[in-house]
Amino acid sequence: MVADQIHLVRHGEVHNPSRVLYGRLPAFRLSELGQRMAAAAADDLAARGRPVSALYASPLQRAQESAAPIATRFGLEIIPEDRVIEPFNEFEGKRMSRALRNPLNWPKLRNPSKPSWGEPYASIVNRMTAAVESAWRATDSGDAVIVSHQLPIWMMHSSVEGLQLRHDPRKRRCALSSITTFERTTDGFIEVGYTDPAAALAVGSTDVGAV
Repeated sequence: MVADQIHLVRHGEVHNPSRVLYGRLPAFRLSELGQRMAAAAADDLAARGRPVSALYASPLQRAQESAAPIATRFGLEIIPEDRVIEPFNEFEGKRMSRALRNPLNWPKLRNPSKPSWGEPYASIVNRMTAAVESAWRATDSGDAVIVSHQLPIWMMHSSVEGLQLRHDPRKRRCALSSITTFERTTDGFIEVGYTDPAAALAVGSTDVGAV
């Protein structure tokens, strides 16, 4: 048997008063608002009445904390999954508004299609697809949940939908604590749903993950 659905859940708001691009930097925890967002995602999954029998999460603190209320709701252990981690990024620890005005950083922007400032989009697609495939195969029945980050989830969406991987980061449809759902067909994975259970909490939130 295999999983019925795979739900990719993005983490909640991060405590980031300096508004830096945190990327893979350690010790970026959820804010109090982010904890409420994570709970909203868990509530949304529980309200669906679907059996969730496996829970995976990126090893970064914000993802592990976002997975915690889901684990509590469904009585599951959180399985660390390195392949759904945030991409590496040359701008980690910097405020993007300042970094983009610095001519010393301009060579990093030379190839936005790859992109030249971080992990190639194709690499993100490959590892995310492999992680989703593994979760699908390893789940004997019911659904699997994977808690990840905006760019990896958006890359999975773009790949499945046949979209160009190069994109404007400001136009990603992947809100904090949103849930993007996939199913497997004979032709591969298809996207079957997107919900934003924390939308009412998002006003005034800080969202600085990766470019």
